[in-house]
Amino acid sequence: MTGNSSRPLSPVPGAPRSGVVRAFAPGGIGNLGPGLDILGCAITGLGDSVEAMLIDEPGVRVDDPGHPDLPTDATKHSSAIAAGEVLRLSGKTRLGVALKVKKGLPLAGGQGGSAASAIAGALAVNSLIGSPLSDDDLLRAALVAEERVAGRHLDNLAPALIGGIVLVRSIEPLSLLSLPVPPALRIVVVHPGTRLRTADARSVLPTDVARATSLLQASAVAAMVAAFCTGELGLLRGAIDDRIAEPARAPLLPGFARAKAAALNAGALGCSIAGGGPSSFALVDGTPTADAVLLAMLDAYAEEGLQATGRVEEVDERGAWTEAVVAEASSP
Repeated sequence: MTGNSSRPLSPVPGAPRSGVVRAFAPGGIGNLGPGLDILGCAITGLGDSVEAMLIDEPGVRVDDPGHPDLPTDATKHSSAIAAGEVLRLSGKTRLGVALKVKKGLPLAGGQGGSAASAIAGALAVNSLIGSPLSDDDLLRAALVAEERVAGRHLDNLAPALIGGIVLVRSIEPLSLLSLPVPPALRIVVVHPGTRLRTADARSVLPTDVARATSLLQASAVAAMVAAFCTGELGLLRGAIDDRIAEPARAPLLPGFARAKAAALNAGALGCSIAGGGPSSFALVDGTPTADAVLLAMLDAYAEEGLQATGRVEEVDERGAWTEAVVAEASSP
């Protein structure tokens, strides 16, 4: 199970809506510490939104990709790929939709931008055509997009859709587990203003991992799950220990090593690379300590000559949502 079976907007099930539907999906942290491809969370604050409307021409058209560096080609934009899959899975390939994307998340920033766009695109079109697909189907549609632009993984997609902290047990068959969110948990996210494509970040991952490394990684993930389930945030200390991806990717990320050390010195429970980078994150107990960790990380990047931005957030437990867009009346 992945949460609600559907997210209906249309008052007539299966009937296309008139007008415009907007969907918003939050950003998040994939590869949450040692949870490479299997553990992620949605975070409050920034996200991507997609507006969808019916058009006469069948298929998907991208009217606004959300950023000058993103493609208008519907076969290459994650929101449009996911939207097309929704039409295919629902058997409504004769319908046409136009999309307008608003990017709130940084491009190639490691904050789940491609996943948020894919989820928002899938959810907007599903709502537009009467919500025929379940959450599981929406994840499958978005996974096609994520696989094409970033890689076949759900650790960003699932939290973006259903919210919270999610453990991906398997993709085939689809099996997800939503974990409890300790109320005091804060997430510090810092973006150094550079880009690193997920495909490039994945290309440096090792193909083989030593047994001892695998066991340490599994133990760290288990400790994180225990911390979330018991609410004992102290268990996270020492558990945010990625022995697989972080050592391979850290050389690609100027300033990360210093920012991580600064975060830990300022009281963070743990710090690692957000997604594939270049953003970094720290898990913290309480807002006052989180504020101190944020300042320490920003200072550390500055010492490396990098202008970084950051924020203190919480886990977004709502996930993606939709709303009808009311067109403004034209002046007479």
